[in-house]
Amino acid sequence: MEALKVLVVDDEAGIRSGVTRILSKHVVSYPFMDEDCNFVCFEAASGEEGITIIDAEMPDIVLLDNKLPGIKGLEVLEYIRQKNYNIMVAMITSYASLEIALKATSDGAYDFIPKPFTPQELKSSIDNITKQLFLRRISSKMKQEGKKIRYQFLSVLSHELKAPLNAIEGYLNIMKEKQAGIDITAYDSMIERALERVEGMRNLTMDLLDFTKIRLDNRRDKVKMVNLRQTAKMSVSTVKPYAIQKNISIKLEADDKIEFEADPYDMEIIFNNLLSNAVKYNRDNGIVTVGISKEKDGIVILVSDNGIGMTEEEASQLFKEFVRIRNDKTKNISGSGLGLSIVRKITDIYHGKISVTSKPDEGTTFRVELPV
Repeated sequence: MEALKVLVVDDEAGIRSGVTRILSKHVVSYPFMDEDCNFVCFEAASGEEGITIIDAEMPDIVLLDNKLPGIKGLEVLEYIRQKNYNIMVAMITSYASLEIALKATSDGAYDFIPKPFTPQELKSSIDNITKQLFLRRISSKMKQEGKKIRYQFLSVLSHELKAPLNAIEGYLNIMKEKQAGIDITAYDSMIERALERVEGMRNLTMDLLDFTKIRLDNRRDKVKMVNLRQTAKMSVSTVKPYAIQKNISIKLEADDKIEFEADPYDMEIIFNNLLSNAVKYNRDNGIVTVGISKEKDGIVILVSDNGIGMTEEEASQLFKEFVRIRNDKTKNISGSGLGLSIVRKITDIYHGKISVTSKPDEGTTFRVELPV
């Protein structure tokens, strides 16, 4: 149970002790809150004393009288605003004129509790303040997480784009200066590596576009019945050239009549990512199997390979943004670390789920469940 700090700033001792007595036994609970909240009260008889306690204890809630000896309540409120403290303030006063109410509201006061107030009136106000405090904290946390993701985006872009650009520039300078001679065939391997780097940058760009689209797109006007076998066949065609290079065979096992109501592009992203990973992390002469079936609770998509596999610890990190499995087997495999997190976000949108089972050197199976 979380204990919220409440500071009561009032020159009437009876008000202060009454609030402390009422809130000491009060508990706030809402279905969306992780845990119930109770309250620990502090008391101040003047504005100056209130400011001292605010700086020392950083309360969550301040119940503030305006008519105080020394500095007034509105001055304390102004101090809280100037310091940018994340404190919810409710004014408790018998002298609440319209002018005071407007000034207090503009300076950030959330509520007014007129004297004299009943225990129930106090509890009702505290309940609302606690709910708003919780929502404000959740909002702040989401903003911080957004900043963290933006920073990760910049870090990935600076690393994933800078390295291949440097490599391509190096190859071009070698060819420009004819360091390997005038025979054009001497540069074939450099041209091939440069093209591989360009392909890696293109894939990263497409992943970033997909990631942004998943976060911002409105699907309501794009949803229709999608034939999943046909979508899977298009994805197989997309990864076929890469599969041919590694002599990997792809088997598609699906009923032609299985349909799912979705944005077709979302389904393409799911199949494209899972199939490209199954080929990319497979061994030469390997096999990839795609299965689509209708079960009691919905549709199940299985994409399996007999490739390099991974440990349980590695598998547990797969669906996080910008995470790539790094070991001796994957050091030469490029990727943005976004593909599987994008697939997870799509399955979340359709109230589905994705899971993975894998064993090192034996292969990996991804399972996507989409409720109908």
